[in-house]
Amino acid sequence: MSTAPVTSPTSTPAAAAAAAPARSPLLGYALLFAAVAVLPLLGAYPIFVMKVMCYALFACAFNLLIGFTGLLSFGHAAFLGAAAYGAGHALKVWGVPTLAGIGFGVLMAALAGLAFGWLAIRRSGIYFSMITLALSQMLFFFFLQAPFTGGEDGLQSVPRGTLLGLDLTSDLTLYYVVLAFFAFGFWLIYRTVNSPFGQVLTSIRENEARATSLGYDVDRFKLVAFVLSAALAGLAGATKTLVLGFATLTDAVWTTSGAVILMTLVGGMGTLLGPIVGALIIIALENKIGDLGKALADLTGVAWFNGLGESVSLVTGLIFIICVLAFRRGVVGEILHRWPRKRP
Repeated sequence: MSTAPVTSPTSTPAAAAAAAPARSPLLGYALLFAAVAVLPLLGAYPIFVMKVMCYALFACAFNLLIGFTGLLSFGHAAFLGAAAYGAGHALKVWGVPTLAGIGFGVLMAALAGLAFGWLAIRRSGIYFSMITLALSQMLFFFFLQAPFTGGEDGLQSVPRGTLLGLDLTSDLTLYYVVLAFFAFGFWLIYRTVNSPFGQVLTSIRENEARATSLGYDVDRFKLVAFVLSAALAGLAGATKTLVLGFATLTDAVWTTSGAVILMTLVGGMGTLLGPIVGALIIIALENKIGDLGKALADLTGVAWFNGLGESVSLVTGLIFIICVLAFRRGVVGEILHRWPRKRP
């Protein structure tokens, strides 16, 4: 008597169809990073693109906290600055290898995140946000007065050194190293969001009381998410110091915390690609708004446009108002909302 062959559930067409959508985002992200990898070969300025990648990683780290956990931090610049000063001091004064210097900067940011989170998660809502702002300002004034930070002058002439035998004084070589750091940070966020841990974070964002009733230690999950976000922000800060060769008080000032909030909201809070798009828009405006104003002045004959380079805050504020009024989900959020989806 013959028996029908037993097939694995994963070999059925339905299972294959269900697995296909899970793989398609990874393929899209891989194509995106491949496109970024060829930008210098197409004439893009490597320093500018590296700066965008650093701030994009910073925004992605912040989005992990606000977009997927529901915690609004007003002091995330503290972690960017802590890692920037930590990595810069380790590389310039101690002369440690480049990878060790970046690791030290990330460690400083993670420890600061642990201290901030342990104090802030005891409160929620606006109280949580104001505690993070207050702690961030305390750290800012410490950086201002500490002798090893250089005060208002900051740490200058931070050496790039070498990494795994690669000479990082070459902008093109450093570009691909920064791209590797950025890809690693993005992959870590992707894996976190699409893990059981990430699902618990989402449940805390949606209904914290229900997550508590299900037996989850909500404060512990919040603290882990806060430290992870701080460490990734630290990776962005340490990498930015390596790219630009200096660390200043601008990295830790409260306006930088506001800028990362703006990047996240403009790009699309709660989406993986939104903070990247938002960082590109804001950094491009800050660096190219002067050229755009000059071009508009030449085209229209209106001399007022020449002053746009000195009114970056005004332009970004107008963009923020437009996004809040017309694109409340952000650029990527609106695209995903309007994109036609196939229903099973």
